Amino acid sequence: MQSKDSEKSISISCPACGLLCDDLRLVSASPIKLNISCTKGVAFFEYTLNAAPRQPSVAGQATDLNTAIQAAVTILKQSQTPLFAGLGTEVQGMRAILQLANKTGATLDHMHSEGMIRNTLALQNSGWQNTTLTEVKNRATVIFAIGTDIVSSHPRFFEKLVWNSESLFNKPRPEVIYLAVDEKNTTAGISPEGKKPWIIPAEIKQLPEIMNVLNALLNQKNPLHKKTPDALICGIAVATLLALLEKLKSAQYVVVVWAAGNFKFSQAELTVQSIIQLIAKINETTRIAGLPLNAGDGDVSVNNTSTWLSGYPIRSRHVKLGDANPENINQNQQLEYDPHHFSCQQQLKNSDALIWISTFNAQLPPNCSLPTIVIGHPSLQFERMPDVFIPVGVPGIDHAGTQFRMDNVVALPLKKLRQSDLPSLSQVIQLLTDELP
Repeated sequence: MQSKDSEKSISISCPACGLLCDDLRLVSASPIKLNISCTKGVAFFEYTLNAAPRQPSVAGQATDLNTAIQAAVTILKQSQTPLFAGLGTEVQGMRAILQLANKTGATLDHMHSEGMIRNTLALQNSGWQNTTLTEVKNRATVIFAIGTDIVSSHPRFFEKLVWNSESLFNKPRPEVIYLAVDEKNTTAGISPEGKKPWIIPAEIKQLPEIMNVLNALLNQKNPLHKKTPDALICGIAVATLLALLEKLKSAQYVVVVWAAGNFKFSQAELTVQSIIQLIAKINETTRIAGLPLNAGDGDVSVNNTSTWLSGYPIRSRHVKLGDANPENINQNQQLEYDPHHFSCQQQLKNSDALIWISTFNAQLPPNCSLPTIVIGHPSLQFERMPDVFIPVGVPGIDHAGTQFRMDNVVALPLKKLRQSDLPSLSQVIQLLTDELP
């Protein structure tokens, strides 16, 4: 990192959200000085760059790295059914985790998997038609946000992709439509010219019914048995829903945005599937595509890495059959995938050890009685110390790495910004792997 006095900035990619903005310039680390005002980006760098140095600990007592590694190895050797959860890391970290899982027969689940699994189940059932951030920037004429204000999780979305003036094509400013979003959170949808978004009030828990009715109306199957357009569905007039469909059908390029992690109701994957079905039907006559938002902490990178190396997304289990071959993690393994039973919540009841990993943020492990190893952010503060804690460097600050953008099509490098005595997650996992038979 350049000194503050030199006023020489360094270009970086920001892993604070799934946009993975690569137009940031960091001028100084203390006080933090970025060329953008993104709340998540500033908070990420400020929190980490100001983190106090930490030592590894065993049973709450500070120790050296080697002692902590040996204590963690002892737990893993005694474990028959370990759970690797959290998984807040990037590509290289996940590659190392998969090799360790191969040796230990571990079950894998990400801290934000609930939303990912809802999307995955819908994708596995019927496929989907999604777009990229570049397409949003260059082609979108309507942004239809369902159950999310977008900017709470991805603060620069409208700045970079909707209200930008650098589109490759001559197109009008996109219109913005919010469904089931609190009106006080929709100010980002106001255009630079002052045009307000169309807000359709509803509660998120009403989305299953609303999306089903939209699909019924789109397919000319009247769910109201020919009641008047003034009839209400979850407080929304049928006439409003018909007008919404006409807007979507007449637009040049619609982007439908949702955050499955916000759908906290039973069988939410069916609502995701209803969104996908709406997109598929309208796509028969015009251009419309989906854009599922990610939750963060490396969830897209972890899922992609697991899928291409093992053949399965997260919520998979490595059933150990023999000595592991690091060149082929499938050679000596029977891999299982179960999106319901292999969740962290379920496996805490069935596992005999927990490794919790969180390197981007100081996300705490679940409260449990299992022997627990935490490998993560140096700022982690525990109410109850784990059996072993190993602080590691933060990707994109303390060491280089690779991160996938939320649209799955671009992987960007994360740069090392400062010298640090902390090992990377990959180094720690490799030390554990080398110590196991």
